[in-house]
Amino acid sequence: MKDSEYFNEQGFHANQPDPESQEQSAPMQSDLRRQDFHFHLPPELIAQHPPARRGDSRLLTLDGATGALADRMFRDLPELLHPGDLLVFNDTRVIPARLFGHKVSGGRFELLVERVLDAQRAWVLLRASKPPKPGVRLLFDAGFTATVLGRHEDLFEIQVESEQPLSVLLEQHGQVPLPPYITHQPTTEDRERYQTVYARQPGAVAAPTAGLHFEQALLDQLTERGVEQAFVTLHVGAGTFLPPRVERIAEHAMHAEWFEVGAPTCERIQATRARGGRVIAVGTTVVRALESAAAECDTLQPWRGDTRIFIYPGYRFRCVDALITNFHLPESTLLMLVAAFVGHAEILRTYRHAVEQRYRFFSYGDAMFLTHRSHR
Repeated sequence: MKDSEYFNEQGFHANQPDPESQEQSAPMQSDLRRQDFHFHLPPELIAQHPPARRGDSRLLTLDGATGALADRMFRDLPELLHPGDLLVFNDTRVIPARLFGHKVSGGRFELLVERVLDAQRAWVLLRASKPPKPGVRLLFDAGFTATVLGRHEDLFEIQVESEQPLSVLLEQHGQVPLPPYITHQPTTEDRERYQTVYARQPGAVAAPTAGLHFEQALLDQLTERGVEQAFVTLHVGAGTFLPPRVERIAEHAMHAEWFEVGAPTCERIQATRARGGRVIAVGTTVVRALESAAAECDTLQPWRGDTRIFIYPGYRFRCVDALITNFHLPESTLLMLVAAFVGHAEILRTYRHAVEQRYRFFSYGDAMFLTHRSHR
């Protein structure tokens, strides 16, 4: 799908139907299709740069108890949280995963490292005039080479031929893998701002963008207020930007992403539940990690490995009471996840409000604070 297809001119009317009547007329969950998650987004609302400082973004809140919307600033977040609540963050770190070069035959390519397998091998996405076959040598502009070992679905396995490990080569020569809807070339500012202040586990090729709004001063303020913190790791893959390729969303197969939920986080969540606090996921990646860890035994337990969990309307949430998230692409799996969390009609109503109020969208855009619809 071309990037421009995310932003076509078909969409919802400006007038807002009554949410209850719209919910009644929404498609059955098993019949939901991609177009049921489409909305009109003026291209000028796609944020191309971060705000001047972290936390200067806006915050749209949806109260799960009443359905009320409120326009606030992200710096107001402490007013929405209570002592005893638990914020769960994704501590993955974005790696400079984009490289350029040419094949021995002369054709240019663009390479995006999806997952580092060891010091020399990785799974990558390759954009070239023709898909390379096993054995093809890749000559990078930075001066090192690699060989294509094979293909795994949309990914190619390569082996780098260098005395330096791939992780070092990426830090020295790689480009920040900005999303396709950000049109400028990566800058020094992007190296800092397309990264959370608490990032510590290298491996993501896309940022967990809900966390980009937090600066250390805000984290300290929340701690002083009695709001606790816990961490998971989910290495966000490039597949996060790909919409379903099938019409019926129930037939969609998710891309795999590596995650880990450790015992300390599980213990903090259990303690939060015991004292009546709320578990608040900072980003959809945290939701996917926690729900994946809970899916095997229907209760949260320490877990690590790959997840292909696909959360869409009809899903029963086990772990999360509230969600901080950015605004997502039309027809994307992340929009489907938040629709599952607050309701299909509610999320479309919320997005229409965001467009009318000129919120900034996507990775460098504004944020939402959503409480689960079961709280009504």
